[in-house]
Amino acid sequence: MAPSQPKSGLFVGINKGHVVTKRELAPRPSDRKGFAFIFTLVSWHFLQKGTKRVHFVRNLIREVAGFAPYEKRITELLKVGKDKRALKVAKRKLGTHKRAKKKREEMSGVLRKMRSAAGGAADKKK
Repeated sequence: MAPSQPKSGLFVGINKGHVVTKRELAPRPSDRKGFAFIFTLVSWHFLQKGTKRVHFVRNLIREVAGFAPYEKRITELLKVGKDKRALKVAKRKLGTHKRAKKKREEMSGVLRKMRSAAGGAADKKK
């Protein structure tokens, strides 16, 4: 989107609108809390915005509580190769396409980790 030009004070024309001064807003708490999800071709990992403690607590909760039923369904759909259906299920549950894509990537990363862990366990048995 192109940078907006200052308002002219007229009620017609390209720069129509009342002339106002733009206020500098204080930073929002959501800008500094939590962590961002980063997916690369090499691996799935978290880029921490906050502290190591937040990362540790979220991983611990995930380990103890496990996955929600809809997350389990998404992983099952991904196992059989129905990526589009998994996206639709996630979008229905989470509300937006962007959140659904992020969740699908997260679940596929979890599947990848499970497969690599299972592969490592099979190698140890031999």
